[in-house]
Amino acid sequence: MPQGLIVKALSGYYYVLPEGAALLEGNTVTCRGRGVFKNRNITPLVGDRVVYEATENGEGTVTEILPRSSELIRPPIANVNVVVLVFSVTEPVLNTQLLDKFLVHIENTGIDVLLCFTKSDLLTDTDDNASHAKEMTATEFKRITTLYEGIGYPFVTTSSRLEEGVEAILQHLDGKVSVFAGQSGVGKSSLLNKMISGLDLETNAISQRLGRGKHTTRHVELLPLANGGLVADTPGFSQLDFMEVDAEGLSSCFREFAAIAEGCRFRGCLHLHEPDCKVRDGVASGTIAASRYDHYLLFLTEIKERKRRY
Repeated sequence: MPQGLIVKALSGYYYVLPEGAALLEGNTVTCRGRGVFKNRNITPLVGDRVVYEATENGEGTVTEILPRSSELIRPPIANVNVVVLVFSVTEPVLNTQLLDKFLVHIENTGIDVLLCFTKSDLLTDTDDNASHAKEMTATEFKRITTLYEGIGYPFVTTSSRLEEGVEAILQHLDGKVSVFAGQSGVGKSSLLNKMISGLDLETNAISQRLGRGKHTTRHVELLPLANGGLVADTPGFSQLDFMEVDAEGLSSCFREFAAIAEGCRFRGCLHLHEPDCKVRDGVASGTIAASRYDHYLLFLTEIKERKRRY
């Protein structure tokens, strides 16, 4: 039976691109999933390599899901090589706590990360012009990017209005399967419209009253890049839970913690009050950013509270 790639899932249908075919309009086979998937609580995902069989009505049925190299629960997609985390520098203002939460979830999957900071044209030049709640200065932004680059996260800055940074992202995604994720309203769809000729994804302005954008993307779909890569636009998310991460595994999702945690006196150290904790020593010495440690403590509390509830 033929094999293919699920490039879109919508309303119970899976749009499968036959193996070797170019991702062009009209080249996909509209498929349903076998009932056995539902019985086994298995859901085919965009990005899955699958086996399918043709049906009499010219459509098809997905009969087998081939082994996955990676899987994301939110956004739901499989076999991704790199996650592009998209956050704006302002409108909405860059939320490093939410950024760290996304990073924890991605680190837990082992997928590579590229940080993308949009709307760089809205950075203010001096502290005198910045409204601390709604704007970010170039100095503060430099401090943040230096922190994350030092941890090991590559980043690009973009401006869809000025058409800056698009080529840099395309180079990072050359030949890869990637997914754009991040808070809604940060410009993911606007950026993809610049990256893919002829694309016209719906975009919405930020709500001035709420300070966040509407979810303009309703489903996950793989889109072709000119360099041969595939990229998925996904719904934006402002909240994430920790269903897949436990307390003992949380610190390993902070790269700079994992690098030194083996030196802690106790195996399974949670880096709270244990003696001879190398992570807390790192915070005290400044080699680990206090903001990252504070977020770790917040996430640890959230995980423990979830465990008590369930």
